[in-house]
Amino acid sequence: MSGPNDLQFQEFDEAAELLSADPGASTLSMSASPITPGVQDVRLDLSDNEEGQEESSELLGGQKPTGSFWTFEYYQSFFDVDTVQVLDRVKGSMMPLPGRNFVKHHLRNNPDLYGPFWICVTLVFSVAIGGNLSTFLSERGNPSYHYRPQFHRVSIAAVVIFLYAWLVPVCLWGFLTWRQGAERQIGGYSFLETMCVYGYSLFIYIPTSVLWIIPFEWLHWTLIVIAILISGSVLVLTFWPVVRDDTKVVAMATLATIVLLHTLLAIGCKLYFFQTAVATLGPVPTSPPVHTTMTTKHH
Repeated sequence: MSGPNDLQFQEFDEAAELLSADPGASTLSMSASPITPGVQDVRLDLSDNEEGQEESSELLGGQKPTGSFWTFEYYQSFFDVDTVQVLDRVKGSMMPLPGRNFVKHHLRNNPDLYGPFWICVTLVFSVAIGGNLSTFLSERGNPSYHYRPQFHRVSIAAVVIFLYAWLVPVCLWGFLTWRQGAERQIGGYSFLETMCVYGYSLFIYIPTSVLWIIPFEWLHWTLIVIAILISGSVLVLTFWPVVRDDTKVVAMATLATIVLLHTLLAIGCKLYFFQTAVATLGPVPTSPPVHTTMTTKHH
């Protein structure tokens, strides 16, 4: 019975005998690698999954939410942002600089809904409460005025502001996607990035609405102009790289529509929620003097 060593090197001994018989023979070394069935299929399946994840994450700006659409985990990634990032984005929305794109320099492929949501909520209460306080301060010297809190203004402000902050970005993103066609441009923004830019652009209206409490008409319109210039500049500087490759007419019309809608929101809030204060800025009318006649009684 042969030992293990004899069996182990039997193949090499036969090769050595052949080489000794014919030294000029050529040799060929082959290494067989085991082929595991199904490896290629698994690789194809993984690539298909990655392509599907890329397509689904394109709408969300690079984020890949986990879980089903109806679960809390799906929306949790949209609010995954810390205080430093939110403050940096708020600062960027109030200090627009030429050449600094809000999406590229502040969002950095990580848009959120936390900041835009709370900005809209804060703006709703600042506009509604500021309108009530402005009315109270302007009517303070009128003895016939009785203060009544107008809580319905909170509902109206919520409907207007949230519709603007969600509906306008949806329409703008759909229009830009349609203009870009099937092959999207490099500078195109996702739906979540577009909505995030609009949400942070509304922050400047919060201190503006607070200062509207001061009952001076010239101050109100001055603040409106400053707020529109700052907030409109953020939107123009952000979306100009996307529309500049389009035709000149479409690019200018798109930017003009963005600024116009932003202006109408500010002017509409001012005229509706602070209209009572404007109407009573003039002098309070006084009642006409009552003339009394004295009669003398003759005896």
